[in-house]
Amino acid sequence: MRDSAALKQTMCDFIESLGISIIPRKLEHVTFLPGLDLGPNCIYVDAEKLLYPGDLLHEAGHLAVTTAAQRSAVGSEALELPWPTDGEEIAAVLWSFAAAQHLQIPLEVVFHSDGYKNESQWLIENFQQGQYIGLPFLQWAGLCFDENQAALHQAQPFPVMQKWMRD
Repeated sequence: MRDSAALKQTMCDFIESLGISIIPRKLEHVTFLPGLDLGPNCIYVDAEKLLYPGDLLHEAGHLAVTTAAQRSAVGSEALELPWPTDGEEIAAVLWSFAAAQHLQIPLEVVFHSDGYKNESQWLIENFQQGQYIGLPFLQWAGLCFDENQAALHQAQPFPVMQKWMRD
């Protein structure tokens, strides 16, 4: 397994290649995920407080499955609430799985034991068995295809993504 710094760099490079900025910033307030906060098209990272580098992919997933208009309003009063919706939350989890697969990052890095309401292992097991909770949302958003749609479009099915960012 690659070391934590290399994994973090791999994730940051990927996220930034999607047009999501990674901005180092000291976070004075308590955040839902230690060391991370979201802003318009960006993830603020407090390296001193970041406990789980895999959380970067989950937070990127939130931005990726959000519409472009909403993505640019994250962190401001212009953001339409509720955000994320329940569907977007589930989609962000599955998006982060696809990203981990794409980057060849161990699933335990993203779905660590201290996250996901103590359901990390359950998520990993389901994903490894091809049970993709949230796939209808990702497909509806135009990001990927299930097996049937992939065959119709002569494309590879999920977890291969057709695109990473929702319009």
